[in-house]
Amino acid sequence: MENEIIPVYLMPGMAAKPTIFDRIKLPEDQFKIYWLEWMIPEVDETLESYAKRMIAKIEHKNPVLLGVSFGGVLVQEMSRYMTVRKLIVVSSIKSRHELPKRMKIAKFIRAYKFVPTQLLSNLDVLKKYAFNAAISKRIDLYKTYLAVNDKQYLDWSIREMLLWHQEEAIKDAIYIHGDKDAVFTQSCGGNCIIVKGGTHIMIVTKYRWFNKHLPELILGTN
Repeated sequence: MENEIIPVYLMPGMAAKPTIFDRIKLPEDQFKIYWLEWMIPEVDETLESYAKRMIAKIEHKNPVLLGVSFGGVLVQEMSRYMTVRKLIVVSSIKSRHELPKRMKIAKFIRAYKFVPTQLLSNLDVLKKYAFNAAISKRIDLYKTYLAVNDKQYLDWSIREMLLWHQEEAIKDAIYIHGDKDAVFTQSCGGNCIIVKGGTHIMIVTKYRWFNKHLPELILGTN
């Protein structure tokens, strides 16, 4: 269809606000952007169940799904239960095998059960105990983009990230990763577009790259 407007749904990273996509701009005569937001999970909810509840928030058939970090894991799960025009995964992992060693160890010893996620529920208190200006500034940055500080959500998201069971990359998905990503350090191999100088938050810092390349990636003209 010649004048079809393509819906593009954007899913932020763990606990993040969709305002991380503030600077992502696509040609309005071709695309319309929709932001997705994290929900509080139900008690003992599986990632599969959560993905299906998130799908209910999508109002278009055959949309583009783009997810960042843990949001990238979620959109991969969502794509199992819906038809997508394009699946784009940013600053994330393609399978459980790409979890960095420290996360694999945390998974093995079930350290996710002991993460003090309650600290994130009150960043102002945490900031009072920051012992230098750099940490204080970093906490302010977290406050800018942190949307969900609910302990149940944080406990759930950390657990589901570590226990994700995907064995291999999804065929036809587009994986985009920064070569300076300090969180997921083993995700640039194989089927992956590498952004030079891109860090884990490159959806914010490298927005110009995404604004330039996303249209051609979605349309398959690159």
